[in-house]
Amino acid sequence: MKMIQLPTQAFEQRIAQELEENPALEGGKEESENFDDEFNNDEFDDNYDEGNEVIETDINVDDYLSDDEVPSYKLSANNYSADDEERQMPYAAGTSFTQYLMQQLNTYRLDEEEKEIAQFLVGSVDESGYIRREIQDIVDDLAFTQNVYTTADKVEKVLKVVQELDPAGVAARDLQECLLLQLERKEQTPSVALAIDILDDSFDHFSKKHYKKLIQKFDVTEDQLRDSIHEIEGLNPKPGGTYSGNNRIVEHVVPDFAIKIVDGELDLTLNGRNAPELHVSHDYTNMLKGYKESKEKSKAQKDAVMFIKQKLDAAKWFIDAIKQRQQTLFVTMNAIMHHQEEYFLTGDERKLKPMILKDIADKINMDVSTVSRVANSKYVDTPYGTKLIKEFFSESMKNDQGEDVSTKEIKKILEITISEENKRKPLTDDKLAKILLEKGYPIARRTIAKYREQLDLPVARLRKEI
Repeated sequence: MKMIQLPTQAFEQRIAQELEENPALEGGKEESENFDDEFNNDEFDDNYDEGNEVIETDINVDDYLSDDEVPSYKLSANNYSADDEERQMPYAAGTSFTQYLMQQLNTYRLDEEEKEIAQFLVGSVDESGYIRREIQDIVDDLAFTQNVYTTADKVEKVLKVVQELDPAGVAARDLQECLLLQLERKEQTPSVALAIDILDDSFDHFSKKHYKKLIQKFDVTEDQLRDSIHEIEGLNPKPGGTYSGNNRIVEHVVPDFAIKIVDGELDLTLNGRNAPELHVSHDYTNMLKGYKESKEKSKAQKDAVMFIKQKLDAAKWFIDAIKQRQQTLFVTMNAIMHHQEEYFLTGDERKLKPMILKDIADKINMDVSTVSRVANSKYVDTPYGTKLIKEFFSESMKNDQGEDVSTKEIKKILEITISEENKRKPLTDDKLAKILLEKGYPIARRTIAKYREQLDLPVARLRKEI
């Protein structure tokens, strides 16, 4: 179960760990070798007597020596080769966001105290590019941690210098200041000047989209206001996120499956990296062979054979667990693919059928927890992008025909309806509920509000444009 839960990258790490810890397990293609099975096992049922110590050995060495050209426990994957997937994972190394800002500080002429304050301020910039601390708190911290005794006015003065660094808007203390810093660096056209006045004097009206009040207050036309708002909307509310060299951990998604459309039919494949070539070490099987052929068997030899047996058992178990993992992954994803066949053929989310874990578990005769482990951590490469498998699961609701429809389908229709609305007069949740009812989906207003929030869509007033 633990192996099933692992996504492809973690699975590869688990294999590497097992190869390192168990010398009886080897990777790569296995050279064909025949082991002649011409021994009888009776001699291994006896007891070894050394003094008063009796050691029981019930090792059937033949179990570890195969006369097949390809051992039965050898892991193989149909239509995959070692070259199917790129096994090297690219990585990026670079300067952190903080280092990037520090490098820019070196181009400014600052005295020793100002430099220490500036470096402390840069160290206080978060990953979004903001300093979310009060100036007095920074003054206190400089005294306690850096032994720098200064004033709030001096810190404010140095902060202005730090705010001149790139990217524009960095080291702002709130969104309003961040946007103003960016506008001040732009060419001062009438639209930019009005945008600065709006943010400076009427930020609350702007954030709540009270456009009529803004037109009255600044005595401008609707077109002039629209141009200024367009300037503001082009700014970056998180300047720290624009720096590509920041040292955030980036999750590399490696699809565990691939679904392709071949001649109008769906074709499912398991990522070749989930089908490693593993086999039991010939050196270890040769040790057993030598033990079997030797006439005199000492206690040390039998102890060694017990150790070899444990390692071989572990290697066989691990290979068998991988085979079961492959089979479980493929069977589960195959059932999901056929359940959502219409979606995978069209890419239209409105074609997604209601599907819960139990639906798939019943189809493949497995436990719900097994399906959950596959769905929660695996990705599939589809003609419409790489998707997390659990995204295909959804609850059902009844439409006006009494048919079960997926909540995903309803959310998609809601999203399309909102995207097509008149932005000058956005639809309220009540109106959206009526529209969906006309389309055959009797949804309550509170459910509309819940789905809208899940889609990260604001209320009607905040969707308004001019």
